[in-house]
Amino acid sequence: MPKSSVRSPQSSQVHTRSVVVWGLFCARAYLCVMLIRSPVVQFLKYEPKDVILMIGAFIYGPLPGLFMTVVVSLVEMVTISDTGWIGALMNILSSGAFVCTAAAIYRRRHTLKGAIVGLAVGSVTMVAVMMIWNALITPLYMGVPRAAVLDMLLPVFLPFNLLKAVLNSALVMLLYKRVVTALRYARLLPPTESGTAKPATRSTVAVVLVSLVLIATAVLVILALQGIL
Repeated sequence: MPKSSVRSPQSSQVHTRSVVVWGLFCARAYLCVMLIRSPVVQFLKYEPKDVILMIGAFIYGPLPGLFMTVVVSLVEMVTISDTGWIGALMNILSSGAFVCTAAAIYRRRHTLKGAIVGLAVGSVTMVAVMMIWNALITPLYMGVPRAAVLDMLLPVFLPFNLLKAVLNSALVMLLYKRVVTALRYARLLPPTESGTAKPATRSTVAVVLVSLVLIATAVLVILALQGIL
């Protein structure tokens, strides 16, 4: 007897919960853009929206991560951005390269090591993609010669993207487990197989300490670049 193509009520409920959580991640990422924008190098500003998008992609996979990235970038474009479609394109390229690359690796290797490798490769991918696209697109919306932008690649765009990648990766490692635990407590994610949270291990403590050191280092470098230190 052929299987029915109609979804079971339980399957529909799980799908609905997933869409709701995607919306929550999009809303929080957008709030990060609105409320948390810190200058780093010259006109470039950091906002932690990629942290929210990455946590969502780690939970649901690279395609939902890309979907959330596009949604947030388009909403930003039509509400608070002054760079139009070019800014939206750059946001999609930057966040997409970081989020989708890392989430794809983590999906294949769903371990702490897989997460670290994914974030590292995603960071390198994002930096490489943005160096290329800054050289191609930035002259269009800045209204400056391409030679002037090329002169800015190493002293401006490279340190900005490296600092952004380090901060985002460290914050994801620091917050991911806590966000997953909160979503499970709210019954927006299924519980663990054992039904109980695993106790902290040495590797977990090490990740927290390293993440805090990376965040502190990145903040100090940003303050130095701004001439505050």
